[in-house]
Amino acid sequence: MDQKKRVVIVGGVAGGASAAARARRLSEDAEIVMFERGPYISFANCGLPYHIGGQIKDRDRLLVQTPEKMRERFAIDVRTQSEVTQIDRANRQVTVRDLAKGQEYQMGYDVLILSPGAEPVRPRMPGIDSPRVFTLRSIPDMDAIKATVDKEGCSRAVVVGGGYIGLEMAEALIDRRLAVALVELEANVMGSVDPEMAVPLHEELKRHGVDLHLRTSVTEVVTDGHGTSVLLSDGKRITTDLVIMAVGVRPEVKLAQEAGLEIGKRGGIVVNEQMQTSDPNIYAVGDAVEVTDLVGDCPAVIPLAGPANRQGRIAANTIFGRDSKYARTQGTAICKVFNLAVATTGMNEKNLKRQGMTYEKVYIHPASHAGYYPGVSQLSLKLLFDPKTGKILGAQCVGAKGVDKRIDVMATALRAGMTVFDLQDLELCYAPPFGSAKDPVNYAGFVAANFIAGDMPICHVPDVVEPRENQKLIDVRTPGEVQAGTIPGAVNIPLDELRDRLDEIPKDKELLVFCQVGLRGYLAARILNQRGFSARNLTGGYKTYCETLGITGAKPALAKEMKSDTGEVGPPKKAN
Repeated sequence: MDQKKRVVIVGGVAGGASAAARARRLSEDAEIVMFERGPYISFANCGLPYHIGGQIKDRDRLLVQTPEKMRERFAIDVRTQSEVTQIDRANRQVTVRDLAKGQEYQMGYDVLILSPGAEPVRPRMPGIDSPRVFTLRSIPDMDAIKATVDKEGCSRAVVVGGGYIGLEMAEALIDRRLAVALVELEANVMGSVDPEMAVPLHEELKRHGVDLHLRTSVTEVVTDGHGTSVLLSDGKRITTDLVIMAVGVRPEVKLAQEAGLEIGKRGGIVVNEQMQTSDPNIYAVGDAVEVTDLVGDCPAVIPLAGPANRQGRIAANTIFGRDSKYARTQGTAICKVFNLAVATTGMNEKNLKRQGMTYEKVYIHPASHAGYYPGVSQLSLKLLFDPKTGKILGAQCVGAKGVDKRIDVMATALRAGMTVFDLQDLELCYAPPFGSAKDPVNYAGFVAANFIAGDMPICHVPDVVEPRENQKLIDVRTPGEVQAGTIPGAVNIPLDELRDRLDEIPKDKELLVFCQVGLRGYLAARILNQRGFSARNLTGGYKTYCETLGITGAKPALAKEMKSDTGEVGPPKKAN
């Protein structure tokens, strides 16, 4: 492309601002014009809940780049309070409305980059337009919510939706000492992970005082002389001072659609690997575009800041003659929920089923670092993989420490096309305060590889919940552990007694064995299968059984220490 051509960018934040800065670095001669309908061109939208909650006290720290700095450093013509209302593709020009002056004008372009982002979904219901109902997308949204929370007498909030924004806002408002109710239509919060992986999050929310309403929707927001309240689908009524609508976002494609650009099945702007739309002179980046899922090879809309930044860079590279392609999206993300973190990469089980893909899964519950070093906590990690090739398809992890490290490694392995066999060989940093000699990532690889090799036939929770006539459940934990709970119908034969009690076990039945987290069950299955029995091990053990069925205690069990890096624990601490 001629370096002196005009590049017009519609929208800032991650994708648009990244494209603008990269374009200038590649060409000092190009004329670069950025239109932003709001007053801010680049801000940390992921940090908005944390300013409301008080963790980020200085509001200005959220402003990644100001219009003034963008003009000064990159010589970019930044025009805020300017909304692009129409694209004339035939004449290569856009119509711009100056919101401050109330005037319209046209500007030509040689290349156009669209970065309109995504808009919060506002369900159609009575009362949705109440001034007490908020969404959170921008700095002004944040300011409005914070101003309401700061008011004297504001003490109650309802958060609708249990995704990233909903969970972060619930925590922020609890930190501000509000009574918070969280309403989620699905059976679990954090829909990007599978239901059993969200159970610890439910307990964490309740532990911190969140009034959790699952499988429930808001049907009406009522504002009258008595204040504001929400009506729920189960008939309950919750009085509140504000409502945060966080039920999701949808690509903002109105401008592109009216211009005749192709919109995909998932509702996003269709782009190729170079981020070009159906018009080769128009590019699109960020939350508004439809990308290809790395694992499923299917259309996906994944509104994350990391992909948006990379897409902006790729669009600018392509415009100025660089060979650059977007390498698909794998949806790697993490969310803080009070003292826990939940992270995911690749496809979850729900999406694998939806795509009709063949997969297997294993669960492990390892220690976050060496079990003998103080401060250890337990992780829950789910690994999804191809049962024939061992190719990694996805991973999810929940815990208090070390979640980001493990999912980042899994995300890198998935991106590189690695298999569960490769996970066994990864050499990861180790010292007692940080990890284990056999890291949880290695451990997950061992477990999955053992399954593929035939060394560990596995079963899952549905198998042990409803065993067949020709199956028998065996709990190989200690009697003390069994007293705290077991799977109905199971016979208790502790692992260390197993070899001496083989005559008690029927050889005409398939044995479904389990322990607390899977390790002793694996050892038991190895013994039994080599002694002429047919045994399968419950992957993830009794802990995964409890998480899958939502069987949890009021607070996490305290242990003196984790006896091994695989998550086996010592006896509980006695209460003082």
